Amino acid sequence: MLQQTGAAFAAEGRLRAGAPLILCDLTQSYSPAGGGGISTYLREKRDYVLRETPHHLLQIVPGPEDRVTVNGRHIFAEVGADPVRGSPNYRFILRTGIVRNLLAQYRPDVIESLCPWVLPWTAIHHRRAFPETTLVAGYRTDFPNAHVYRVGAEKFGETLGRGLRWLSYGYAEITYREFDWVYTLSEAARQPLGERGIHQTSVLPLGVDTTLFSPARRDAGYRAELGLPPGDGPLLAYAGRIDNEKRADRLVDMFRRLPPALGAAMVMIGDGKLRERLVAESAGLPIAFPGFENGRAELARALASSDIYVSAMADETFGVSVLEAQASGLPVVGVTGGAMPDRVPAGLGLLGPVDDVETMARNVAALWHGDPHGAGRRARAMVEAKFGWDRTFARLFDDIYPAAMAVSADRQARRQASRFASARPALPAGLVAA
Repeated sequence: MLQQTGAAFAAEGRLRAGAPLILCDLTQSYSPAGGGGISTYLREKRDYVLRETPHHLLQIVPGPEDRVTVNGRHIFAEVGADPVRGSPNYRFILRTGIVRNLLAQYRPDVIESLCPWVLPWTAIHHRRAFPETTLVAGYRTDFPNAHVYRVGAEKFGETLGRGLRWLSYGYAEITYREFDWVYTLSEAARQPLGERGIHQTSVLPLGVDTTLFSPARRDAGYRAELGLPPGDGPLLAYAGRIDNEKRADRLVDMFRRLPPALGAAMVMIGDGKLRERLVAESAGLPIAFPGFENGRAELARALASSDIYVSAMADETFGVSVLEAQASGLPVVGVTGGAMPDRVPAGLGLLGPVDDVETMARNVAALWHGDPHGAGRRARAMVEAKFGWDRTFARLFDDIYPAAMAVSADRQARRQASRFASARPALPAGLVAA
């Protein structure tokens, strides 16, 4: 049980009593045209804060130029940044001085850092200048393993990949020890932090809008609209980045192994550095690449109008896209990696080994010849019972933020006590303090 000082109780009380605070989201992982779990989280959090709380929300993200848009209690600050090479929808902030100026101007009570590179240290340096700031980190990807090791092993070999992963875990330990509280998206992701002495952590399950993503949005004309041939076979759907991290190329390899008699077609919704290559490689196959879907309602229609959701992603940290498909009434064919086994328990789809496209193809056929509609109904019922954005943000505001503010207040109290002790004059020789 966290031991709280009087100051800590006061800090927690401000939030619980509904006193207006200035909150800040800080991330590199935002794109207005690239989707992604963090982009969805930012939208849903904005709506929740404005609808359910009295707080102000400052969101700092990369953009094509420096621009601040104020809409009532929502402040959206874009920091001009260059595009990430190979990822046309994403940008990377290097001009941290602009971020520091924004933080100093708005002086947020709580900063929530949502990505591991560069910006967490911008928040840390701001807190050193303004010690009353509470820092919360979302450890949303086990990045030393999912990103650094995977890329390092592919490019430089297994030994160097493991070395880079070890160094990255060291960086993570140094970085996240500076935060008052850290949340992960699963217990599995929480474990590496605990192994490195970071214990002030919580699990924050994300959610899905079950009103927007619903089987009721099914459109029988969607397949023809994509230019795909008609038939009684399943329409497979994938929604997300079409890149190496998502292993999007495995889906095309899997599709080639489906029996022609199945009559399947596939739609891959999204953009990314593999899209052009996969469009060329799949010429002649009934696969559509409509690009990124800007409208959430149109994405919901696309999912509900499909039959099976497919994903080869091995390092999924939570799986918002999977939940959106399940909320739309789709069973899932995926892999036994990352968070996928948690999202797709028995009866809601079929999973196979990572990168085993033969097994994935067999699972698609087996699911379609089994009870796909029953699996889809069970998937929808599971999402309705367990996931919802209101539940996510209730946990964030009722549990995680108060815990972080209590730690921050204790830190400030200890800091003040230490300063008082160091400033206290020494007693004359021969006297003993009473």
